[in-house]
Amino acid sequence: MPEYARNQPAGFKNVIERVAIAGAGGTVGSHLVATILQTGKHTITALSRKDSSNTLPTGVLVAPIDYDDESTIVAALKGQQFFIITLAPTAPRDTHSKLVQGAAKAGVSYIMPNEYAGDIEQVKLGQEVMLGPVAKANRDDIERLGMRWITVCCGFWYDYSLAGGEARLGFDFDKRSLTIYDDGNTKNSVSTLSQVGRAVAKVLSLKELPDDENDKSITLSSWLNKPFYIKSFVLSQNEIFGSVKRVTGTSDADWTITHEATKQRYDNGLAQGKSGNKLGFIRLLYARMFYPDDASELSAKAQNELLGVPEEDLDEATEAGVGMVKQLQHRPERMAA
Repeated sequence: MPEYARNQPAGFKNVIERVAIAGAGGTVGSHLVATILQTGKHTITALSRKDSSNTLPTGVLVAPIDYDDESTIVAALKGQQFFIITLAPTAPRDTHSKLVQGAAKAGVSYIMPNEYAGDIEQVKLGQEVMLGPVAKANRDDIERLGMRWITVCCGFWYDYSLAGGEARLGFDFDKRSLTIYDDGNTKNSVSTLSQVGRAVAKVLSLKELPDDENDKSITLSSWLNKPFYIKSFVLSQNEIFGSVKRVTGTSDADWTITHEATKQRYDNGLAQGKSGNKLGFIRLLYARMFYPDDASELSAKAQNELLGVPEEDLDEATEAGVGMVKQLQHRPERMAA
């Protein structure tokens, strides 16, 4: 593709108008859909399994698909400019590849792969949590088929991770217990579901290409085959606990607090995962991200100001996370790896 809008064929509109999304009714997808809809700039098509029971917002077009029938995926993606993939951890392993192959045959230009994670440039960390090579293979798949990707480096989902049980950020709200990694002072970059939704909506609302060589404005093409970085907060467990106590009106005395070394927790999680305990993988993932000497901290690369996303209130985000506890207890992906 020529790099400037002026070099495009007659009739080219320098905007992204047609966006497709897989997983639009899920925890991540629903937040992305909500914020993209708010821009009023895009037609959103949700790829939905024929047996799906998810309810989608008014204004979202629904394209039924069968993952075992590629022609349905191709038909759903025909004419789409940008394809966002969000998948539950319980999705079959080949689902992402099936969607990407269908997108290539449909002529989609851009894909946001199912990643939404820490810094992809922390290669060693990605290898040790076992997600890095999978995500790299997904991105390579997109390039091999002639498309471009834009991925989101956002750190842990703050609200989801807070609500998702002891295996994640250490909180069990039902038992009112907390497992603190090491001394609880290692900081991590985290993002709320809503903040990432706002950032994605901002990127999709940019011009697709610079008008010409004199146009120095940011465009969607600025991130082709690159990540963009976003954050809500940079927090230690102790700081999160402080917010939780404020939101819940509790004190240390109301909680059962234990400590566990991150490296021991990682090793235990790895052993549990190998023995078939699905929570083992989640434990090793979060423990590894909090290693004191190599945490997942990407705030120096965050592009919040460039994208114009707002500052957030920590206690409001914590309150939203606490409010998700009951919701996630009824979702199978909460317990899946």
